[in-house]
Amino acid sequence: MSEQIVIVGFGPVAARLVDELLPAVRAGHASLTVVGQETEAAYNRVLVADLGVGRTTADALVLSDAGALAADGVDVRLGTRVRRVDRARQQVLLSEGPPVPYDRLVFATGSRPVIPNLTGINPDPASPVLPAGVTALRDLRDADILRKAVDGGKRVVVLGGGVLGLETALAAAEEGATVTVVHNGPHPLGRSIDRGGGAVLAAGLRRCGVRMAGNARSTGVEHNAPDGGFSALLLDDGSAIDGDLLVISCGVRPRTELAEGCGLSTAAGILVDHRLRAHHEPHIFAIGDCAEVRCPDPGCAVCRTASGPSGLVGPGWRQAEWLAEYLALLAAGAVEEADLLPDLQAEQPGVIVLKARGLTLAVAGDNGADPWDEEALTAGAVNGRPRLQVAQWADPEHGRYVKMTTRGGVLEGLVAVGMPRTAAELVGLFERRAELPADRSLLLRLDGPDQLPGSAAADPAGTVCRCAGVSGTAIRGAVEDGCSTVTEVSKATRAGTGCGGCHEDIRGLIEQHFSPAVP
Repeated sequence: MSEQIVIVGFGPVAARLVDELLPAVRAGHASLTVVGQETEAAYNRVLVADLGVGRTTADALVLSDAGALAADGVDVRLGTRVRRVDRARQQVLLSEGPPVPYDRLVFATGSRPVIPNLTGINPDPASPVLPAGVTALRDLRDADILRKAVDGGKRVVVLGGGVLGLETALAAAEEGATVTVVHNGPHPLGRSIDRGGGAVLAAGLRRCGVRMAGNARSTGVEHNAPDGGFSALLLDDGSAIDGDLLVISCGVRPRTELAEGCGLSTAAGILVDHRLRAHHEPHIFAIGDCAEVRCPDPGCAVCRTASGPSGLVGPGWRQAEWLAEYLALLAAGAVEEADLLPDLQAEQPGVIVLKARGLTLAVAGDNGADPWDEEALTAGAVNGRPRLQVAQWADPEHGRYVKMTTRGGVLEGLVAVGMPRTAAELVGLFERRAELPADRSLLLRLDGPDQLPGSAAADPAGTVCRCAGVSGTAIRGAVEDGCSTVTEVSKATRAGTGCGGCHEDIRGLIEQHFSPAVP
């Protein structure tokens, strides 16, 4: 008898889990049911902003075909809400239809946007419904709202200075909208970037046509548009920023209410161990934005410094791939082999990359210390551990800034604004935990005028697509096998199916391969 696996949620991470489980379904080892609240099958939510400014199509965002999955024997329930999970009977109770039994249940419920407490916006926390002219830019309908505003050259106000908000602002401004970014702090990306890099970033945003309103605390919204929609964002100093559309980009929060409702342990997300199993519940798992990997063992050194969900699609995909292998072994009755499967590896610190035309940014690790901050530099130099060292270079007039924080020569934090080749090399060194050259200025010269396009090519075996973990070698192999477009490479290798920030790199590898044939 096949094992019944139920997946709650049908976003990008759930789609990857379904794809990886299909061989077990076709072999008859597992019966698979997927419950999605949206009426559409899984699509790439990360690129909703690109869809909203007309830079991609809805078809390009599609990650799953419900019809094809059904033909493979997967029971796909779209537009269906899960009311609750009955752990005692191992059943999932739906908004309509009979309960669905499970042997293994996977929560892939993702996250929901954080809606600030503003006068004039009072959504239901469990199911936010925003007023006309206000969007959180999370689904296809939100993209359509933004598209109409951009096409009409409307005034767009972006509330929040995070990466997604800045990318949306830059893209909308380039496509003709009047855009203002409102953020609470001296510079955007306040939680991730140092003061110098933040100042250069803000200046770069202004040069790209984005108006910046920093140190601004929002208090409410006005709805004085002719259709009763959004007309202005109110600030605590009594001023107001007029607009036709308010895009809220204040971060996300894991969706844990279903897990909490059935008594599972939660913190920032659903607490799972290194095998993605919910605490004290071997039949339930969680992956993606809703999962917080923190095992119950208080002596676990890895979990002592563990943080909540990353909010990035790449770690979620790696979790889905690992869990699919584990569940497939259990479904096939290979319990001993499943027990021997190595635990899921801990994720390395994430790299923030701003994907925008005309403005490049890469940020990673701890970059807060300044070159002459003796207290910060010596604080970690204990028990023989090397002290921090900081190398910093700034050219605000031309929008360029680099900071490298090292310990024992190994990069622990970086900021690179307006230096694309230097940023690419630093990110590679950071991910490989490699030592920097003794002369740090060598890295700055990668973006010098004497460097020809392509002369600073990255390590061929290095990772090009961090979301899907695809190397340059794999992409070159796909190109040599006949792939000549980014779309074809994505289908063959999955590179570029995440945030889209590597599309230019993929395109460059394709052009590099075919360039000898051009007369």
